[in-house]
Amino acid sequence: MIIYREIDKSYFKKYDSIPMIVHVKSILKLEKVENGLGGILLKETSVKEYIRDLGEYEEATKYAKEFDISNWAFFMAFDNEVPVGAVTVASKTKNVNMLDGREDMSVLWDIRVDDRYKQQGIGTKLFSMAVEWSKLKQFKQMKIECQNNNVQACRFYHKHGVVLGKIDEYAYYNDTDIEDEVQLIWYLDL
Repeated sequence: MIIYREIDKSYFKKYDSIPMIVHVKSILKLEKVENGLGGILLKETSVKEYIRDLGEYEEATKYAKEFDISNWAFFMAFDNEVPVGAVTVASKTKNVNMLDGREDMSVLWDIRVDDRYKQQGIGTKLFSMAVEWSKLKQFKQMKIECQNNNVQACRFYHKHGVVLGKIDEYAYYNDTDIEDEVQLIWYLDL
């Protein structure tokens, strides 16, 4: 039986033990109509399969060293005492660019579910907990970053009523060895 609980930093090592693996089989490829003036289409395109380990970029054990996390929330899912999923919500924190200096917005900073537990509703429950926490704190919007090579996550957010608001094909220009990785910014009105 899966149990869910809000956690504090004493659980961060367990949080980090949950893999954050993306099995890339397709990407949302940008197609610019008239160099973008006619619009931008995202077309799902098959690619040679590869794996992205996003856990190497997100480690809860480093959050408190980098940021004041007093306005953040952390939730985890456990199968008995085995960590199988987690979510982090950031808010009201200086030096967090994703917040755009806004006090009325939260950011879904990280969400992960162990591959062995995907397709069981765990991600949906964790996402709902993050949304409910944000509503309780009276935020107007939640912002979420994703990439065009994480099609499953894009579908997940779309299914949950999140709206694609920004596309930045140069966000990772110097930061990645993955060709054609595009930043997608999603918004959920609360």
